[in-house]
Amino acid sequence: MGELNTATLLVQCLENEGVEYIFGLPGEENLHVLEALKHSSIKFITTRHEQGAAFMADVYGRLTGKAGVCLSTLGPGATNLMTGVADANLDRAPLVAITGQVGTDRMHIESHQYLDLVAMFAPVTKWNKQIVRPGITPEVVRKAFKIAQSEKPGAVHIDLPENIAAMPVEGKPLNRNSQEKVYASYRSLNNAAVAIAKAKNPIIMVGNGAIRANASEAVTEFATQLNIPVVNTFMGKGVIPYTHPLALWSFGLQQRDLISCAFEESDLIIAVGYDLVEYSPKRWNPQGTIPIIHIGMTAAEIDSSYIPFVEVVGDISDSLMELMKRTDRQGKPTPHAAKLRSEIRAEYEKYANDEGFPIKPQKLIYDLRQVMGPEDIVISDVGAHKMWMARHYHCDTPNTCIISNGFAAMGIAIPGAIAAKLVHPNKKVVAVTGDGGFMMNNQELETALRVGTPFVTLIFNDNGYGLIEWKQINQFGEASFVKFGNPDFVKFAESMGLKGYRVESTLDLIPTLKTALEQDVPTVIDCPVDYNENIRFSQKAGDLVCQIWE
Repeated sequence: MGELNTATLLVQCLENEGVEYIFGLPGEENLHVLEALKHSSIKFITTRHEQGAAFMADVYGRLTGKAGVCLSTLGPGATNLMTGVADANLDRAPLVAITGQVGTDRMHIESHQYLDLVAMFAPVTKWNKQIVRPGITPEVVRKAFKIAQSEKPGAVHIDLPENIAAMPVEGKPLNRNSQEKVYASYRSLNNAAVAIAKAKNPIIMVGNGAIRANASEAVTEFATQLNIPVVNTFMGKGVIPYTHPLALWSFGLQQRDLISCAFEESDLIIAVGYDLVEYSPKRWNPQGTIPIIHIGMTAAEIDSSYIPFVEVVGDISDSLMELMKRTDRQGKPTPHAAKLRSEIRAEYEKYANDEGFPIKPQKLIYDLRQVMGPEDIVISDVGAHKMWMARHYHCDTPNTCIISNGFAAMGIAIPGAIAAKLVHPNKKVVAVTGDGGFMMNNQELETALRVGTPFVTLIFNDNGYGLIEWKQINQFGEASFVKFGNPDFVKFAESMGLKGYRVESTLDLIPTLKTALEQDVPTVIDCPVDYNENIRFSQKAGDLVCQIWE
């Protein structure tokens, strides 16, 4: 291979970090990195747009806990990465973005395609650095991965000028040190245990941090032993199985729902792995009057509606096990939870046999849940369908419904499904998207075909930006600027070498889904959706009176 240069050393450092894939596009300023990758164990996935590459790295990181890596050239290539990098940072997914850059010999003057990328990425990363000397490469890479993967995980950025990439260098990757667990203090555990024992209507609220901490088993045991109902954020689905008698399913809609009643009656919120970016506490604790116990790997963020009187900071599973030893709450009944659960389940089940067409979103999701196994994965895009997926798609296990809700970026579903299929090739994967989100990154379906990741893209088709229309009607009584036309999605799929299906009646949906999931190429299902249900839900939410406790 000849003399070692910086780009080759960079790739060796990435190999040392256990990187399996790099998602990205080739460019003039990253040629030396691409040349080094030709001789590497790392597989380079050539994407059709840098945003798709960043979303793939984002979802890879969220599913594995290991930093996903994306690569672009300078200028427009780097700016195209920004949305996916920002999404990973706010969704707490570990990601390392690497950009090419002009040579250091022309950064001081006006130069073709030059932007100060370190300054540009600063607001959307935990840390970012330019490699200004070849010899610092091992330190930069090791620090990048350590920061990206440390709680709270997120995005980092490495900028590599093209002249530095080509320079000879001596060096080798640094050893990866393992981080020891941190345990909560006895004082915080004892104070939390006393409060839990005294509470009459406590609720456990779990977020994505509990998934990152692999605390699903501990949360379920804690809730069961202490007989406390559990709600999950959109990103905390599956921490406790949705079939569990204490599971009250998802909260996080920006409108009142049945679950709002539980919060209004609660005298203690036990927040486990909850992150404020998932759902603002001002929505569920506007006056800041509900007492809160914060249980997490890091201290609570500051918010006037989220001021815990106890913070239990340390390994989440250990904290929950220690709390079970310290509280005498065992055996106390929670009849309110059982009644609320029956109300929520009845609302969910009433659409099981609905045959209206276009299909109601509740029915669409109900049928999707029947087809998908407990370990199969859905990736939700962002739009009106996301609100219904969050409310109605329930999970047995963590990381089986991926919803972007920190940054909430449209266009994530198809690239995310590629990453999910690479990580879990034997699981069924469905990208659930609106027609708006589909048109933002559908070019990555060619990538899916080329790299051999067959999954189903299910399009909720309403010929418009349905979520914005919903908001406009609620706020102004009418919608504007939200309607558009669509191509023939079946022909579009077929033109790319995929298989396309169109749902013509509600009874077609389950057979179509089953057929699509059996194919060995990516498939697209065009499904008309009745979003009149959005407004009906808003009207119902406005009339909601909490009577379940009576």
